[in-house]
Amino acid sequence: MLIKNELIEIKTSEGISIHNITLRIEKILTATAIQNGQVLVFSRHTTTALAINEDEERLLDDVKAHLEKLAPSSGKYLHNDLHLRVVPPDEPMNAHSHLMAMMLSSSEVIPVVDGKLALGTWQSVLFFDLDGSRTRSVLVQISGE
Repeated sequence: MLIKNELIEIKTSEGISIHNITLRIEKILTATAIQNGQVLVFSRHTTTALAINEDEERLLDDVKAHLEKLAPSSGKYLHNDLHLRVVPPDEPMNAHSHLMAMMLSSSEVIPVVDGKLALGTWQSVLFFDLDGSRTRSVLVQISGE
């Protein structure tokens, strides 16, 4: 069995930003000899997430609005009591981002069939930064034969 590991770097914007990383994953897969197996996509941050869904602008706006309702940035959170814990000087008040990330997922697994991602017609791999703007990284691990 072959295994390929690669990092994808993503520069994000303020607040909640959603990025379609499907083409970047396909490019990594194409550079391997793997025809059948799986791709593990793993977010390496506690305020980011991954999902497989439709990359449609109005749907993504709905998702952002829904997440903000579930964990409003203006809410009162114990994690934001920065004076009560040891933190770096640039630590943001981002409890809402952690809560949003826990409602989503930190990883996705996609089957590889005949050298291609076995995604459905409207499915894309979406990366969510819930506490931007920053440079983030996602691990892509492809395994198979």
